[in-house]
Amino acid sequence: MATEACFYLRMALLLLLLFTCSTDAKMDIITSKQDIQVGDEILLLCKAGGEGDIMWQKNGEDVDEEMVSKVDETSSKLFIRRATVADGGRYTCTCDFDNGHKDEVQTQLYVYEGPSFGSTPTYHEFLEGTDGKVPCLVSGKPAVEVRWAYNKEAIFSRGNHVRQLPDNALLIEKVRRQDAGTYVCQAQIKGRPIIKQLFISVVINAPPTVRLREEVRKVIAGPETNVSLLCLVDGQPKPNITWSMPVLYDPAHHKFNSDRSQLTITSVVRDDYGEYVCTATNKITETSATILLHVFEAPEVSLSVEQQNVNAGERVAVACNVSGLPQPELHWINKYNGQTLVGAHHTRSYVGSNVCNISVFGLQYSSSGRVCVEEGVLVIDEIVPSDGGLYSCMAVSSIGNASRDVAIHTQPGPPLYVSVSPGPASVFFSLKTLPVSGGTPITSFVLQWRENAAEQWKEVTVPNADTLAMTSLRPYTSYSVRLAALNAAGLGQFSEANSVRTQGIRGEPDSPLLLSDEMNVEGNSFSVPLKPTGDGGSPLLHYTVRYRQDKDGAEWKEKQLSSNTDSVTLKDLTFGSDYQLEVLAINMNGSSIPAVFNFTIAEQPVRRSSMTKGSVVGIVMVIFLVVFLVVDATCCYRNRCGLLMSIAVKLFGQKVPGLKVLEEGEGAAKEDLNMNGMSTPRGGRHHTGVQTNSSKEGGPLTEVACDKVSLTKHETTQPDRNLPKRDA
Repeated sequence: MATEACFYLRMALLLLLLFTCSTDAKMDIITSKQDIQVGDEILLLCKAGGEGDIMWQKNGEDVDEEMVSKVDETSSKLFIRRATVADGGRYTCTCDFDNGHKDEVQTQLYVYEGPSFGSTPTYHEFLEGTDGKVPCLVSGKPAVEVRWAYNKEAIFSRGNHVRQLPDNALLIEKVRRQDAGTYVCQAQIKGRPIIKQLFISVVINAPPTVRLREEVRKVIAGPETNVSLLCLVDGQPKPNITWSMPVLYDPAHHKFNSDRSQLTITSVVRDDYGEYVCTATNKITETSATILLHVFEAPEVSLSVEQQNVNAGERVAVACNVSGLPQPELHWINKYNGQTLVGAHHTRSYVGSNVCNISVFGLQYSSSGRVCVEEGVLVIDEIVPSDGGLYSCMAVSSIGNASRDVAIHTQPGPPLYVSVSPGPASVFFSLKTLPVSGGTPITSFVLQWRENAAEQWKEVTVPNADTLAMTSLRPYTSYSVRLAALNAAGLGQFSEANSVRTQGIRGEPDSPLLLSDEMNVEGNSFSVPLKPTGDGGSPLLHYTVRYRQDKDGAEWKEKQLSSNTDSVTLKDLTFGSDYQLEVLAINMNGSSIPAVFNFTIAEQPVRRSSMTKGSVVGIVMVIFLVVFLVVDATCCYRNRCGLLMSIAVKLFGQKVPGLKVLEEGEGAAKEDLNMNGMSTPRGGRHHTGVQTNSSKEGGPLTEVACDKVSLTKHETTQPDRNLPKRDA
């Protein structure tokens, strides 16, 4: 049914063409197509253009009448239901017109089979580097021509390593990755525009390869340090990438990109050190590469102190610890002069000749040198001002350096090259060079003065930027002066004392002189002699006296004294109080610098109304002593005995005033006594309180002391040669 419907459709088409054609006598063969595939229908329509007898021939031979049928008086058709290759050829339509004219027309029909690719595979895989052969199995009639194309270009454009074989197969020698793609096998019926194409996919497989940008990666650990390890993987099919690490995988610490070809380690720490293996795997094989990650730690320096104030002559010890990977070397440097105090770590350095005994953090060290280093501990023994300043502990390694500074401060050195010049009631200092600062800036100077060595030094502090001057001194007065520098660590050594005499103040009087050596304090009254000094060229008008108690909040009291006053007297002062006194000399030009004096009023004495026990005992002892003296005097006067008599004999010898002789011959005794007492030779001996007896026969005198002690042998046997001789 379908065949008949198709036939009638074609007939209708031919008739339509027939009626639309010109009706003149020209002949024509009408066909739908010239190239007919085996099995298809063949329909030819011959239009004569006039009435006549129409005949069909193929290649000069008459065709089978069964295939020919008359359409009308002017046309005929030739129909072949299933075309074969043999049906192809040249067909001729001849017409003998009724008018006696004869004409013919020809057409060529081509019947073909194919082309067909049969069981030709359309997908091929080759291993990179091998030879690949892609077949194209083509059949067809008549002969079929085969051509290969790649991306719409002839195959010979691919290069000499790609060529078509006699059996129409495509040979790719030592296939490369770029040889992959879609190839076209094009088959064409020879001489006819009958073309058929077969698309063939060629895949080039390659084993995975891993390429590293660097096999060793070096980073410095730190919270801000991130490191990316890149694994450049190639292969066909695309390899799958896996990593193995020296530490456990931590999603918060290890990050991968989409294809896991890049591993990023965040906040690198020392434990991240090690080998990282990148493995690429596809259906062919697997391969891997190793990246060695070196994790360094930046040098770090820690000090036991960052600033230390040390008194001159004391010892300072500062410990320095360095850390890092690799272990850095430790160096101590004096930043003032650039001197390196120590070389490598654990190296001992000596400066000077003393011995350093170090105790830091409970550890004991000892080494030689006033400035020395042991195990990173800097020690300065008996520090001097020039040792003050900044010292830097440095950690030096192959990946970088680090340092920390310690400021060591001590008192300044003594001022040198000091010049002193007098001024009006003042003294000025000038320095050729500043003293050694002691490691911290000199902020001020302490200026001292005194009039004599017995006095305490008086001082004033002057900022470093100001003029070094002592004012408010007494004019025309000799002083010993000196100065010392002051910094944050304290007061430095004083300069040698200089002697200088101040100049007078023009116009104003000199300060009066208070003679403190003659000060007088009686009860709650005070007086001190006042001696005028220079009047400044103008007569003194008066003295102004100001005084107050030496305590906070006390008010000054003031009074005036005449210019000829020779003392300052203050009365009704408070007992048990310290006072300040100022005296100024006034002339018409102004006042002098005040003469300052401090004094103290003693506590008020306490009067007691009753005698104490000690007083009674004292009175009793006095009475006893008086009675004793009376009794002893009576004994001495009457009996030539007692303590007073002994004292009198010792003082006056035998010549005791009021000596009495108890003899029977009182007159003779008096005579002897007078003779003995008239003249006492030089060098002789006085016997006081002695009773003298003489015998009637005129023998030698016998002397008896009132205490009845016999005279010595010398006194009894050696008479005084200077005494006058007595008659018998």
